[in-house]
Amino acid sequence: MFAIPKAKIILLLFSLLVTTSILAQDTKMVLIKRGAYVPLYGTTDKKTVEVQGFNVDVYPVTNAQFIAFLKKNPEYSRSKIKGLFAEKSYLAHWESDFNYGKNNLSNAPVTNVSWFVAKKYCECQGKRLPTMDEWEYVAMADEKRIDARIKESFNHYILSWYEKPKTYANPVGGTFKNYWGVYDMHGLVWEWTSDFNSIFLSGESRKDKDTDKNLFCGSASINATDLMNYAAFMRYGFRASLKAKYTTRNLGFRCAKDLK
Repeated sequence: MFAIPKAKIILLLFSLLVTTSILAQDTKMVLIKRGAYVPLYGTTDKKTVEVQGFNVDVYPVTNAQFIAFLKKNPEYSRSKIKGLFAEKSYLAHWESDFNYGKNNLSNAPVTNVSWFVAKKYCECQGKRLPTMDEWEYVAMADEKRIDARIKESFNHYILSWYEKPKTYANPVGGTFKNYWGVYDMHGLVWEWTSDFNSIFLSGESRKDKDTDKNLFCGSASINATDLMNYAAFMRYGFRASLKAKYTTRNLGFRCAKDLK
């Protein structure tokens, strides 16, 4: 029987603690308490929408986290994904199926991922994609206020991000920590929501499949609750351009979870 040197035991314990800490950080979520807000679109009477309490990831999903998912679910790798679930640009910036390459940081947000695959990833973690109302509710907070949308400086910050190139290449956690303890709602990447295009269907969805293609043109904008909220117009406009199998270089996601 061999005796393990004390120094080696300490090193092994330290490595285990570091690994445990990293894994805990990878899956860290925070509680978003129940509340209400008035969305830019989606209500004709400008009444508040109630958001139930839920948990949400502190950071967007990273390249390292996503590659771990792919290794367990290889059918969602770049070479095996079905065209029904993702277009050809899916993970196109990666070097291969399970290699995101030297030019893509492990702790940068994964992008070029379709809604279908983002949804599957969250389900495999026992989570789900946040709804649009949940996302907007969390995103309207700055460092100190639950709702900072009336602050001119806050909206300028968001709009200035749209002018910065290649923010998707930055590591997660580089933007401010908001009131809820969530990072990167603005300033890093766009993010998928579970119902990203739900407000663009008019009438009863099973009968009326027509979309309002003039929603962001001319007089259609008068239905918005705040005509000066250009930052929100940009988000809603981007969502209007998406289909579930689309992928773009600056579009990622994070997961949410219902309270037990």
